[in-house]
Amino acid sequence: MKTKYYDLTPILKMDADYNIIFGERSNGKTYAVLKYILERYVNNNIQGAIIRRWRDDFIGKRGASMFDALVVNNEISKLTKGEFTDVYYFSGRWYLCRYDDDTRVTDDKPFCYGFALTSMEHDKSTSYPNVGTILFDEFLTRSGFLPDEFVLYMNTLSTIIRQKIEVNGEKIKIFMCGNTVNMYCPYFSEMGLKHIKDMEIGKIDVYNYGDSQLKVAVEYVKPTKNGKPSDKFFAFNNPKLKMISSGTWEIGLYPHCPTKIKPKEIIFTYYIVFDNDVLECNVVRTNDMYFTFVHKKTSELEERPNDLIYSTQYDARPNFRRKITRPRSDIEKRIAEFYINDKIFYDSNETGEIIRNYLIWCGKEG
Repeated sequence: MKTKYYDLTPILKMDADYNIIFGERSNGKTYAVLKYILERYVNNNIQGAIIRRWRDDFIGKRGASMFDALVVNNEISKLTKGEFTDVYYFSGRWYLCRYDDDTRVTDDKPFCYGFALTSMEHDKSTSYPNVGTILFDEFLTRSGFLPDEFVLYMNTLSTIIRQKIEVNGEKIKIFMCGNTVNMYCPYFSEMGLKHIKDMEIGKIDVYNYGDSQLKVAVEYVKPTKNGKPSDKFFAFNNPKLKMISSGTWEIGLYPHCPTKIKPKEIIFTYYIVFDNDVLECNVVRTNDMYFTFVHKKTSELEERPNDLIYSTQYDARPNFRRKITRPRSDIEKRIAEFYINDKIFYDSNETGEIIRNYLIWCGKEG
């Protein structure tokens, strides 16, 4: 059964350290966690932290409006029994406040702090002993991740958490919220979340890590009940828009093979290994066409010394390469030209998504 707005109750019952929540856009994921930050602060003096990728996310109106929806819905007044009614934002900090005539009365300490991954180095020397609720908002993106972003994220958490595991007797809770815009996310592989691509909408998976006490809960949020009224504006026949209205993964449209390929028309084959997927790439010459056809390899990759294999992993064997965009040999230059000149075709849109994310990875430094 679909729900009206997102509710944290099911995932909180998992009692996990990390709570990863993803699904359709504008279904209340972020709202629910922001409200939880306020509740823990008002009830138990546990401060919150909001992590975003870019510093610009905290500048001016973007930072000041972070809690606006809760103010409009009178959540501040309800939680504080009228002591405060609004939120004041200043220099990466949010404070509870109220307005007596023209005078702003502000709480003596912030209830939440803002952290940008791109500014992580500037926060290292500061201590946050009372921060126990952490939200990384919009951690999923289609526009590309920062170089070594997962390490930046871990360093940011280390700055906030230091050596504590509890604040005022309650466990530290980390939330990661995102829209279903990209299933090929480095956080999934770095955190060992192997079943993300196969999750059913509405399910919660729990991951444990050996002998450690670490627990990660992952929820694929149900769509809102009967949809959202605004869904009518996104009813066009474009699969990318289904993420907005139904929570399915956003997948682009990619060119499919323009002709039936005969085995004798495949003049060269190379492989790309990315995010546990193995892709077979056939260089095809037929009639007046010359292109690469990329499809998922369904059988095991039998490594032969003369096979050219691109992989994100470091491998010292002479036939392995990492970045297709950094050709060295003549054949590698010819392969790169297919991508430069848009002469790439796919067996499915999902395969196109894999290549798109691999090429984004290729564009990173290192």
